[in-house]
Amino acid sequence: MLAKRTCLQILSEGPKEVESSGERQKQVICLEPGTSAWMIIQEKIQELLDSDERDAFIVADLGVLAEQHQHFLQLLPRVTPFYAVKCNNSLSVLQVLANLGTGFDCASRGELEQVLKMGVAPTRIIYANTCKQISYIQYAASQGVQLMTFDCEEEVIKVAKFHPTARLVLRLYTDDSQSMFPLSAKFGATLDQCHHLLSIAKDLRVTVVGTCFHVGSGCQTPESFNKAIADARQVFDLGLQIGHPMNLLDIGGGFPGMKDSVSSFEEMATVINRALDHYFPEGSGVEIIAEPGRFYATKVCTAVLNIIGKKDVIKQGDRKLMYYVNDGFYTSFAIIRREKETRMPIVVKKFNYKPHRYLTTLWGPTCDAFDRLGPTDILLPELHVGDWLVFEDMGAYTHTLSSNFNGFARPEMIFTIPSELQ
Repeated sequence: MLAKRTCLQILSEGPKEVESSGERQKQVICLEPGTSAWMIIQEKIQELLDSDERDAFIVADLGVLAEQHQHFLQLLPRVTPFYAVKCNNSLSVLQVLANLGTGFDCASRGELEQVLKMGVAPTRIIYANTCKQISYIQYAASQGVQLMTFDCEEEVIKVAKFHPTARLVLRLYTDDSQSMFPLSAKFGATLDQCHHLLSIAKDLRVTVVGTCFHVGSGCQTPESFNKAIADARQVFDLGLQIGHPMNLLDIGGGFPGMKDSVSSFEEMATVINRALDHYFPEGSGVEIIAEPGRFYATKVCTAVLNIIGKKDVIKQGDRKLMYYVNDGFYTSFAIIRREKETRMPIVVKKFNYKPHRYLTTLWGPTCDAFDRLGPTDILLPELHVGDWLVFEDMGAYTHTLSSNFNGFARPEMIFTIPSELQ
């Protein structure tokens, strides 16, 4: 019932129109029983078909966000989520999560400011960036944000000088080679380096309260969590020897957001719970947090774009079709080009189409040839200018990576929430 009250509070108290990080955001639409976000999409398409303005748009279902939160708590009951703001920092998304009681993983002064201005307590924030600008460290100190990560000697020295009361969390290197977006080439200290780093922190009188890791965004191997949690246990034991009794374990992110992921969230949760019970059993006095992003945000948003151009290409007797659409790499699809999976759109046409499918390339609207949606060849039926393409699972790292390159505006965002949350 808490989720229902807090989400509906956004409708009555939230601003009617907000400019947040350059987005065009409308008031949240309350979905009455029997209606759905998909119905809003269909109504919007029909509205645009009756005009010459057929701009791309995004529909975000905040009810899905609340459902994902409850699912996370059910499957990982010992883990407190600190949502990764970089995944989707839309005002309504952050406000719902704040009201649901999540913490927040911030990686910059801008993200810290955005969350703090919403009234989130500094104790519900971890500054999870191992390389921080000095002025950002000073800002965190001035606002009472104490939890922050590090993975090298230089960072400990900076923190000791500019935020000596910080509560540091040592980030470990993990093998994330099987993840969609590996991170360990840039972040993390190996087990061999931990003794030196903990000793330096002790000499500088900086408090290290725990350890963290990240198995890579879009992790596809649940056992990566088991190995990382086992390594974290070694660091806890080492810290106790050196004089850093630790009480915080941050298991990072990497949880899948799409339903057809190689490894399901349920499989990962089983591995994580087993490892936590073995290495950090209940009653050990260790607080466990995580930094989910994709898991929360992916399913929330659906992108809807219009075909604005079409070109036939005949190569060696084979027909290939190219379509130009009004959303692309620089507005909503930057992350899609980096994924291993191919996203297939749902086709919305006014008339029936023939079942035959052609090799197809989808191009974005800018004058850059890199502006392409996914791979060069996907199979789609023949379409026409004015038809619509719908892409599901577009809530993670789409809005936050978007720009107005070449003068093309980010798509309008329409937020919906059901009046009854199951």
